[in-house]
Amino acid sequence: MASSRTEGSRKAKAADAVTNRQKQLEAFTQGPENVLTTNQGVVLPDNHNSLKAGLRGPSLLQDFILREKLTHFDHERIPERVVFARGAAAHGYFELTRPLVEYTRADFLQEVGGRTPVFVRFSNMTGARGSADTVRDVRGFAVKFYTREGNYDLVGSSMPVAFVQDAMKFPDLVHAMQPEPHHDMPQASSAHDTFWDFMSLMPESSHALMWLMSDRALPRSYRMMDGFGVHAFRFVNARGQSHFVKFHWKPKLGKHALLWDEAQKIAGRDPDFHRRDLWEAIERGDHPEWELGVQLVDEDRAEKLGFDLLDATKLLPEEAVPISWVGRLVLNRNPDNFFAEVEQVAFHPGNLVPGIDFTNDPLLQGRLFSYTDTQLARLGGPNHHELPINRGVCPVHNFQRGGVGRMTIPKGRVSYEPNTLGSGSEFRVDGGEQGFQTVSEDMESPKVRRRSPGFDDHFSQGTLFWNSQSAAEKEHIISAFQFELSRVETPAIRQRLVDNLAHVDARLARKVAEPLGIGPPDAKAAAGQAGFREPKGKPPLEAAPSLSMEGNGNSIQTRRVAIVMAPGVELGAYKVVQQALLDAGACTKVVAAHLGFVASSSGQQVPIDHTFQNMPSVMFDAVLVPAGAASAQALLKDGDARHFVLEAYRHCKPLCIIGESVEILRSVGVALEDAPMPAGVVIGTNEPTARLQMAQDFIAAIAKHRHWARALVEQVPA
Repeated sequence: MASSRTEGSRKAKAADAVTNRQKQLEAFTQGPENVLTTNQGVVLPDNHNSLKAGLRGPSLLQDFILREKLTHFDHERIPERVVFARGAAAHGYFELTRPLVEYTRADFLQEVGGRTPVFVRFSNMTGARGSADTVRDVRGFAVKFYTREGNYDLVGSSMPVAFVQDAMKFPDLVHAMQPEPHHDMPQASSAHDTFWDFMSLMPESSHALMWLMSDRALPRSYRMMDGFGVHAFRFVNARGQSHFVKFHWKPKLGKHALLWDEAQKIAGRDPDFHRRDLWEAIERGDHPEWELGVQLVDEDRAEKLGFDLLDATKLLPEEAVPISWVGRLVLNRNPDNFFAEVEQVAFHPGNLVPGIDFTNDPLLQGRLFSYTDTQLARLGGPNHHELPINRGVCPVHNFQRGGVGRMTIPKGRVSYEPNTLGSGSEFRVDGGEQGFQTVSEDMESPKVRRRSPGFDDHFSQGTLFWNSQSAAEKEHIISAFQFELSRVETPAIRQRLVDNLAHVDARLARKVAEPLGIGPPDAKAAAGQAGFREPKGKPPLEAAPSLSMEGNGNSIQTRRVAIVMAPGVELGAYKVVQQALLDAGACTKVVAAHLGFVASSSGQQVPIDHTFQNMPSVMFDAVLVPAGAASAQALLKDGDARHFVLEAYRHCKPLCIIGESVEILRSVGVALEDAPMPAGVVIGTNEPTARLQMAQDFIAAIAKHRHWARALVEQVPA
């Protein structure tokens, strides 16, 4: 009984932390009012007309109401982030499920059931704020924990590796990746000469390039995307013992991707696809969730991994060091105001709490400076930590003073330490054991401007990633390289890149080179380039199944299913399948040629959610086409309807085609009489006894996400 009371008390305290954070923000929120005032609180008499000298005279300079309104409007924008400018975010909580007392003294990682308020921002690395969501890109995955010991920011990514090893090269990477300076094109795309010129001269980027050209760069949703801390950090326990730690976020819904053709079409149809998906899921109550995992490595083990943990272009395969799952992240509330919260939130990898420390990763070390500098420029001064979204939940006290935008009002005459005037006795903070303690470690000398030899292997992990992909994933990587390099106008750049790829995998390099109008890959030519390092020794793993996205996830929760119909549709089987989908957590939407209603074969009026024009198949995960001879004939005669179904087929999405509607697939030569049936296609009848099994087969097909084994999809005109 006592144990139960203790557990209940812990959960109550955990809930209080999240509630208190929300109350803290509410103190700064403002609801709608029935009166308008100036910024000074003076009630406005007229918000339509400026003050003029006569009805047709000039506006007067003394109109302080107009001046204030225009001045504020002229200054509404702040500089966008140089990278990761486009993003979306949400509030939520982190709940610990396994205590980490043995490894870290961080307070929020001690008590099982403890909940810590969080704010999470997802973003695209390359594009401007107005670019599209579904471009091929690295995604940011930044989590701000509002802990009782201060704010802790885990500023991570959708990919576990970086393009460069040292922060000295990060500005060059970004300059090469972003629009070319002479004409500011292309936007949010790596398919241009400057990016690939840089990549072809930087063999250390080979591993990250493999991730960028893979399906990982085209997530179906933020909610179906992995997150990684990228760098190795340190956990430090109460005894001062240290372990290296790598952080992982695993989505509850599984990790899933878009097809490249589909991603491009979505970018045109709905540039806000990912942002809208996140917002709407939270509004529906389908709260996104991830597990937090850690890989823990002691100093001795780190030296035997076969690569340097301080190299951000390398990952630590879970087949080598298993991931321990220790908590869950839940996002359950959308921001009240995008600018005040999402734009003004300031993440920083240097925001640590006691029990978590840095390593000497040279890319991480540079980030510790760069993020502070960036926030000073974007948010106007050194007091951005006092903005409501950045404000911690624990007390803050120091003797920093003044600066633009100061919000707190320090009392008293003392603004220095040590002092005796603050409380009447000496106040001194000098070498105590409380608070944050940096890990003690021996430092090397002399000072050098060189890389560690442990960073020299640039290709073996790219090979590991390639070997770990399924056949379909490998084809997608090849196609991505071919597309990107076909947009490069300089043949020598294309040649250098495929020469480098020959050191990742010879077949990959040959396949990529085939349509590019260049010579065959030449591994020796790459080895002669500056920056090339000859790999030493054999990598410990040939393949790591955990690096593949294939076959993960078995839920259809929140999946969007289009139900395509026309007048004369049969509702019997449709209603059974639709109800089964809803019971399994999917979202169904009826799509037809026009809005309003469609009359069924029995005269019932079915409300229509979308049209083929305003909501194409690329916006859905699966398609259901009910039976009905009249409906099937109408769909066959409607080019938009046929395109809708055939495009979903070509994108290897699950389809359930009932009764006469199979003629849509037959019309383009899809053989439905032959065995086996096309992968992921469920052909049903209107027979009552078969309906439930048909629904279950369709649900099983949706759970697999895509069916890449579907044959001859390239022959389908869509």
